Amino acid sequence: MVGREKASPARTRARAITRVNVEPNAKRQTPNSDESRAGAQRSTENVPVALSIAGSDSSAGAGIQADLKTFSALGVYGLTAATCIVAEIPGKVSRIEPASAKIVREQIEVLAKSFPIAAIKTGLLCSAEIVSAVAKAIQDIGKVFAQRIPLVVDPVFVATSGDPLLEPAAIETYEKELFPLASLITPNLDEAGRLLGAKIENPQSMRHAGKELEKRFGRGILLKGGHLMGDCAVDVLFADGNIIEFSAPFMRGVATHGTGCTYSAAITAGLAKGLSLEEAISEAKKFVTESIARHFQWGHLHALNHSI
Repeated sequence: MVGREKASPARTRARAITRVNVEPNAKRQTPNSDESRAGAQRSTENVPVALSIAGSDSSAGAGIQADLKTFSALGVYGLTAATCIVAEIPGKVSRIEPASAKIVREQIEVLAKSFPIAAIKTGLLCSAEIVSAVAKAIQDIGKVFAQRIPLVVDPVFVATSGDPLLEPAAIETYEKELFPLASLITPNLDEAGRLLGAKIENPQSMRHAGKELEKRFGRGILLKGGHLMGDCAVDVLFADGNIIEFSAPFMRGVATHGTGCTYSAAITAGLAKGLSLEEAISEAKKFVTESIARHFQWGHLHALNHSI
């Protein structure tokens, strides 16, 4: 039997190891320094926390994905409670799989026990059972923190594509159980029309609708006007008897999948940071307008740019 050939010295040499030390841009502190520990403590305690209770969008342009990107861009730590999984792309909803009301509520309860939640938003809730479970969980959060947490309710009834997203019976549950807990309700014209049983077709009917909604629910109403006023996208806040308009250029030719989610998430982020309702809406309006203006595009598909 032929013996094995001895390995050459070149083969037995140990491979050279290259080490790359990666340091952050900021000046590093030694792990044991008091300044380092204090800085870490400050950075942790000063980050506001916001919770999004909404659906998961496979295209990441809307739902909890858009909310998380918005929170992060605005300096807020985002939490999520997923209410459903939506298979969709901009312009087309393929399928919606609701979560159980039990797991939705449990997600919220687990988070509330550990995180200092400073503001909450709701998006797609799918069913009356989930709406009711969310309302009860939010009431419990108020008891945990011994104060009312700012709540932005985005009543997602229909997708931008026109696909229905909410069972009809759930609208009544919104009105009876969730709207009374809200700091702000953010319907678009179609959603406001469904709540009132009337079409909103001009600025005059928009103002009338906003006043009627504020009167009916006793909550702040941000009525989103879209392209109703021509070249300007005008949203109107009805709160405490006051009427305030927020205007920005209307972006034509850009698909707007996820703008409502992004807008309400940005408002929620502002409230989590301690801004007044008017300030939070103003900053959110700027953010969503810039997100549309700097949108991404792949052929006919458009997506908001949250990294601004």
